[in-house]
Amino acid sequence: MNGPIRRVAFTLFAMFGVILAAVTYFQVIEGPKYRDDPRNVRVVAGRIGRERGTIISADGVVIAQSVTNPDDPRVFQRSYPEGSTYAHAVGYATLLFGASALEETRAGVLVSDSDSTISGVINALFGGNLRPEGMRLTIDHTLQTVAAEALGDQIGAVIALDPTTGAILIMVSKPDFDPNILLGTGAAADGDALAAAADGPLLNRVLDAIYAPGSTFKIVTATAALETGAAGPGTTYPNPVELTLPGTTSTIRNFDRRRCQAGATISLADAFAVSCNTTFAMIGLQLAPEELVGAAQAFGFGLEVPFDLPTVASVIPAASTFTDDLPALAQSAIGQRDVRATPLQMALIAAGVANGGWIMTPYLVSEIFNSEGVVTSRTEPVGWRRAMSPSTADVLARLMESVVTAGTGSTAAVPGIRIAGKTGTAEVPGGSPHAWFVGFGPVDARPGMPQIAIAVLVESGGDLGDNATGGTVAAPIAQTVLKAFFER
Repeated sequence: MNGPIRRVAFTLFAMFGVILAAVTYFQVIEGPKYRDDPRNVRVVAGRIGRERGTIISADGVVIAQSVTNPDDPRVFQRSYPEGSTYAHAVGYATLLFGASALEETRAGVLVSDSDSTISGVINALFGGNLRPEGMRLTIDHTLQTVAAEALGDQIGAVIALDPTTGAILIMVSKPDFDPNILLGTGAAADGDALAAAADGPLLNRVLDAIYAPGSTFKIVTATAALETGAAGPGTTYPNPVELTLPGTTSTIRNFDRRRCQAGATISLADAFAVSCNTTFAMIGLQLAPEELVGAAQAFGFGLEVPFDLPTVASVIPAASTFTDDLPALAQSAIGQRDVRATPLQMALIAAGVANGGWIMTPYLVSEIFNSEGVVTSRTEPVGWRRAMSPSTADVLARLMESVVTAGTGSTAAVPGIRIAGKTGTAEVPGGSPHAWFVGFGPVDARPGMPQIAIAVLVESGGDLGDNATGGTVAAPIAQTVLKAFFER
């Protein structure tokens, strides 16, 4: 073979190699992405018409199921018996709008394998079960219903979990929607109306929205002070009516524009109980920026929480931001300025305190079971982050308990149960404040005793508007949920 022919042959072989590599890449590596893309109408249509697995609550209530189309027994249609109750956790699976929430992220489990794909053929050849698998969630239906009713028509979110395992017990976001309307004859119009609604019913406010946490962030500030040794529960601070911020004429005031208590000084413990802004602004200025930011990052700020559904990261500015802006450091220490958090993040903060400083990885799916009801896999609890030492967690638990027994969170008290909490009334420029409550109980949980951590957010003060506080709006909702939990 002469030189020119040899070069042409090598070129052809190289071209075939490139083509083979490209085909392999797009079929094997990129293939699943294109297959699962909601814009792939052909595949979506095929999946929607196939049977999908049943989804049930922790206590066995059917949340989603496939029903046979009366006009064609080979075609299935999704049904959501509980309507809007699980709209944001379970989501929907539709032809027109694709899938969302668990219906999207767990489609590989929920969609049957009785098709002509390579995986389906191989599964059939080896005698695999072609029926779809189902899922049991960690959500307790009774508590989910109680939380939804307690929040009512107010815009906001309620999230609760087992702090020792990370299992989600409640996930409520309002306003919500009934996924069944996306499956009927008027689905196109109804779906477009939901997407265009000003109050955002499709938005899962538990995971996908961030808010100024207000005074609930004082848990983080207190953690930084305790962990670094900058302060202890008995450390005292001046007790002014207002605090002038360094280098400015601006001030930080307390909620009622008064001293936090009688006397010229106040301890950290008392300041925490009554949510004293001036004290925690002083603590923020006392800390190095790296210490406050580091404490927030230890709780997970700046990170996407590992979860069954996508989450938005909570926000704390970089430490360098505060080097030449001490007023911003003071404002951030009380959960204002540029600090933002999801309700899930704030619930994990409460759970970390309850669990001795360890934040467990939250999860929503507890079991996968086959068409015969046999469990094929279970989710095992996994630690996510060490937010603080056990000794700091013990101190914070006592501080948070004082908020409920003698402070701003008294409306969250449950008779006979030691409840710990923290209220927050987050200022919103040009609008009514967001009302927060985060907490857990019981404080004295023993091994094997059920425990719950909770976060409640009510946007723009809910029904009380400008007159709202965390103690008057969010804490009573938490109390209703906590009471139901301990009465089960």
